[in-house]
Amino acid sequence: MTAKRLRIAYIPEHFSTPLHFAAKHYALDADLVSEPLGTGALTARLKADTSDDQAVDVAIGLTEGFVADLGKNGGKDGVKYGLAGTYVTSPLCWAISTGADRKDVTSVESLNGKKVGVSRIGSGSYVMSYVLADQQGWLKQGEEPFGVEVIGDFAALRNSVRKEGEKPATEFFMWEHFASHLLTFLQTTKHFWDNGELKKVGEIYTPWPSWMIAARSSVDQTQLEDLMGKLNAGVKHYRENSGEAVEHITSTMKYSKEDAEAWMKTVKFSDDVKGVDGKVVDDTVSVLQKSGVLKAEAGGSEEMIAIKRA
Repeated sequence: MTAKRLRIAYIPEHFSTPLHFAAKHYALDADLVSEPLGTGALTARLKADTSDDQAVDVAIGLTEGFVADLGKNGGKDGVKYGLAGTYVTSPLCWAISTGADRKDVTSVESLNGKKVGVSRIGSGSYVMSYVLADQQGWLKQGEEPFGVEVIGDFAALRNSVRKEGEKPATEFFMWEHFASHLLTFLQTTKHFWDNGELKKVGEIYTPWPSWMIAARSSVDQTQLEDLMGKLNAGVKHYRENSGEAVEHITSTMKYSKEDAEAWMKTVKFSDDVKGVDGKVVDDTVSVLQKSGVLKAEAGGSEEMIAIKRA
C-alpha cells in the first residue's frame, strides 16, 4: 500500500527558504501548507483529525511553541505528535522596543517594574519577557517582574507604547527582530525604528535553538526519513547559493535585499535536521515553568521527543 502524500505546514517567513529549496530542487514529494498564524496554529493542525482539511502530518515552528503545547497536553502520547527534528540551531533574536519619544524608557535596566505589552498570555512576546527578567535577576518568589497587558498583534503593540495625548497602555514590548508575519503587513521591527515610530531599547536571544520539526506519531517512518534527507539537501543548497536565497526571500516575503542579507548572517540551520537534544527540551521546559506557561507536572524530553539526536 502506497503511503499518502505528506502535508507539511510552515510559517511563511525567511526561515522557510530551505524547505522551498528541498521541494524545488530535490523532489520533496509533499504538499507545503502556509500557516501565517504562527506555531499555535501549527499545533492545532497537528492535532486535528486526519479527515479535517486543516490537518497536517509535519510542521516546522518555534521550539517554545511546540514544547508549551506538548507540556500542557500530556506530551507526545497525549497529543499524538512529537518533536522529530531540529531545523535551526541558532537562537532567535527578540528586539525590545518602546515609543520613539519615550524618555522614561532608556535602557534594559530601566524596564524593571515597568508594564510590558504582549500579544497573548503564553505567546513568544510573553515568554521572552520572562526570559529577560530571568537573565536580569528580576524573578523573585511570589513577585511579578512586570505589569503584563495583553494588547494583541504587532500593530496594536506599537500603538500601545506611543506617547501621544493620553498615557500609553504599556511601556515596552518584545518582538522578533526580523519578524515577517502576513498579519503585520510583511514589515519588520527594524522598519519601525528606521521610520522613527519606535526606538530600540535592547535585544535578547532565546536560550534554545529557535526552530524545530514536529511530526504526527502516525507518519510513515520511511517518509519521515526521506523528508529529513531532502531538508538537509535544501539547507546545503541554501548555504551554497546565497544569491538565490536572497532572491527567494525578497520576492516572496517583501524584505529588502539589505535586510535579507543581514538576517542570513544571524541564522544557522542544522547540518543534520534529524533528531532533538533532550537537554534543549528540558531547559526550555524549565524557562516555561518559570514564566508560568507550564506547570511543574508538565513533563520533559522523555514525554515530548519522538526522535532523539544520535
